[in-house]
Amino acid sequence: MDTENPSAANSLEHYLPMLESALRDIIRHSPFKLTFSIKKNAPDPGDPEAPDYVVDFSGYDADLLLEKNATLLHALEYMLLQAIRLDEGHLRSIAFDCMDWRRSRMEELRLMAQVAADRAIDTGNPFTLNPMNPRERRIIHLALKDRTDVRTQSEGMGLERKVVIYPA
Repeated sequence: MDTENPSAANSLEHYLPMLESALRDIIRHSPFKLTFSIKKNAPDPGDPEAPDYVVDFSGYDADLLLEKNATLLHALEYMLLQAIRLDEGHLRSIAFDCMDWRRSRMEELRLMAQVAADRAIDTGNPFTLNPMNPRERRIIHLALKDRTDVRTQSEGMGLERKVVIYPA
């Protein structure tokens, strides 16, 4: 660790070896047949929330990570980022993915947001989406931020937190 530069201890790259080591240990001690790579993510002007690094899983059991809306993938991400004590400022900087699920899910969420907004406008009633993790709720909010005919708000607590879309 660089003791002369205190910000080096908090740099995102400081956490990557710890993340890689923890992942290797978990996979080695689990029954899962998985491999992973940690890749620097190319900036995407269409995705202002794109992470700096992506942990990409593959292997025989990769499908298990994506079952039930990628519950296991999200749980692994949450657990590992907490285990390495990732600085809160970097939480959106590392994302876990498998078989390009993240990109597909983002497209699905953006489309879902537009359809839900249209429904809220057509009915004149708020439209409540199913509970989502913070990253997915943020995608919904960003997808609708330029629409003047609706407003969004996150409501609820913990795992039950969801986005509600209101007609303006």
